[in-house]
Amino acid sequence: MSYLANEYKASIAPALMQKFGYKSVMQIPKLDKVVINVGAGEAKDNSKVIDAIITDLGKITGQKAVPCKAKKSVANFKLREGMPIGAKVTLRGERMYEFVERLFNAALPRVRDFRGINPNAFDGRGNYAMGVKEQLIFPEIEYEKIDKVRGMDIIFVTTANTDEEARELLTLLGAPFAK
Repeated sequence: MSYLANEYKASIAPALMQKFGYKSVMQIPKLDKVVINVGAGEAKDNSKVIDAIITDLGKITGQKAVPCKAKKSVANFKLREGMPIGAKVTLRGERMYEFVERLFNAALPRVRDFRGINPNAFDGRGNYAMGVKEQLIFPEIEYEKIDKVRGMDIIFVTTANTDEEARELLTLLGAPFAK
């Protein structure tokens, strides 16, 4: 088991239970999954872009990415239904905790002028979304081997009912929120 998964059981869950006064251990919010999404509009012209994204996501997460296809045709974007326009990875369990640990402790501190992540990006139901401007912040990505700098969306899905509970959970997991 990863350090973060053990830490959750040992100290994070009891701290949350004490702070919010839960009656049952099943009420304690936990991290359900982490979804990493990369959208690439230029993939409609060049099919190799999706392969590069899938390779990068595979290196970052340790799990193969799934290509995402367009749901609707949009004439203004020269986009047809069914064309691949991005890729995503859903992490759960052990890999999820390993990724979260690497993101908070290794990748985010490498961002230029990093002052912390936005504490207001919660959706009202206890889920948190953040964007990363370049995949180079991850130590697994080699600068020479990338074709283009791409950003990604990282969504933390929790079982928390409120944003306050989710913020506290992510803070205890090590999220560097801006003050």
